[in-house]
Amino acid sequence: MSLELDINQKKFRSEYQRGMINIIYTSNWVNEKMKTFFDEADITGQQFNILRILRGAGEPLSTLQIRQRMLDKMSDTSRIVDRLLIKKLVKKTVCKSDKRLIDVTITEKGRQLLKKIDVFEKEMDQLLGSLSVAEAKTLNQLLDKIRHSR
Repeated sequence: MSLELDINQKKFRSEYQRGMINIIYTSNWVNEKMKTFFDEADITGQQFNILRILRGAGEPLSTLQIRQRMLDKMSDTSRIVDRLLIKKLVKKTVCKSDKRLIDVTITEKGRQLLKKIDVFEKEMDQLLGSLSVAEAKTLNQLLDKIRHSR
């Protein structure tokens, strides 16, 4: 199906406008598909991203360090970490090298939750399954080019 049929819009001002709307529409579509993977775990995509960052870091990180690595740069990292803390998926400790900072680490409960979600990685990858590896690579290059054009 084409974008025009999906959003019931016949004309676009330009191919650039169509491209931008297509990116937004597709982003929302992918987010909605991925949301189903997180609903059962009772976490959001942003919470998943923070847990993934902490697991990958293998060491405590400050909320500033987490924010620098997040996909959603506009998020309130401290608020999201606090929600993960309530769920006992992360813990906070005073930084040993600088008592003014708080370190955040993933808990064993958080690691176990990610293990459950990891099972769905193939399904997440299949969201782009209609693309060949070469097409996926081209898509990545184009999206990188758009973000770095200014």
